[in-house]
Amino acid sequence: MRIAVPAEVKNHEYRVAITPVGVAELVGHGHQVFVQSGAGLGSSISDAEYVAQGATIVPTAAETWAIGEMVLKVKEPIASEFGYLREDLLLFTYLHLAADRAGTDALLNAGTTAIAYETVQLPNGLLPLLYPMSEVAGCLAPQVGAHAMMKAQGGRGVLMGCVGGVANAKVVVLGGGTAGQNAANVALGMGADVTILDTDLEKLRTTFWRYENRVHGIVSSKLAIREQVLAADMVIGTVLIPGAKAPKLVTNEMVAEMKPGSVLVDVAIDQGGCFEDSHATTHADPTFTVHDSVFYCVANMPGAVPNTSTWALTNATLAYAVKLADKGWKKACADDPSLALGLNTTAGQITYPAVAEAFGLGYTPLATVLA
Repeated sequence: MRIAVPAEVKNHEYRVAITPVGVAELVGHGHQVFVQSGAGLGSSISDAEYVAQGATIVPTAAETWAIGEMVLKVKEPIASEFGYLREDLLLFTYLHLAADRAGTDALLNAGTTAIAYETVQLPNGLLPLLYPMSEVAGCLAPQVGAHAMMKAQGGRGVLMGCVGGVANAKVVVLGGGTAGQNAANVALGMGADVTILDTDLEKLRTTFWRYENRVHGIVSSKLAIREQVLAADMVIGTVLIPGAKAPKLVTNEMVAEMKPGSVLVDVAIDQGGCFEDSHATTHADPTFTVHDSVFYCVANMPGAVPNTSTWALTNATLAYAVKLADKGWKKACADDPSLALGLNTTAGQITYPAVAEAFGLGYTPLATVLA
């Protein structure tokens, strides 16, 4: 199979979909890998490193997309890339379609077969291709939130902690999954007073033992969220429903009553965000103000640390990319039910129910497509 890796074009997106190790693995399986010139530079990977492992460097995005039977990316195609989509193309990337009507329509109109990293799901519920980026985004959230909390950035002028005789910042994390646990871990290390809210008691029990009761765990409810948010210096939203829009847990009315200069970091923004007033921002212009609070809603947070993120992502995606290349997408999905759950569109049909539901569109069951 001809596998193409274009350079990412989203604002300040420095990740790339494959490392030289990944190239070597695919070439070793008999496939051809084509990488757009300079695609890896943001992740500190040179064209020469790709060539050394058997890749061919292609000068432009248009040529890279055109040569690939399968295109590996990091982020969903944006408007400038819609023209590259076509019916005989397999696209393997993060899609987050339930929050992206334009991207959904572009894939449907082109007839592209698109498999989303974020909806590949193991029988135990784990999202193996979302996991590494959730780790990164969770770790970043307290860092970017602490920066936004500085007075010069419009925040409360509160340090996270570690100063004797002064109260630590109160950080509230909504969601106790991968991103939430990593956010709690880093915030705790920065000296903050941390609380996690989740509806899953097992996650809260895990939090208790993992942090030796140094992180407070509270069962999430409308009242509990309101009480914790109003007392917080920083709120980190990490809630996720696989493939669907995130629930809106923090209302405008709550934000109006928060401490002036408080900070809200919406890690769930790729899926529409879990704060009512959230809208996607960029690394170039990451924050905006609602009432007297600062919102940070960058839709590609891990792009800020591309070297770490690219290696972590390839570690997770490579085995699935090899299956798709070796078998073709239909047989690979038929043989691996977890991978099949990643299929979001094919031949102008939506094959993931949460995406169809988000826009009131028709849905074709996986079994029908694979048959």
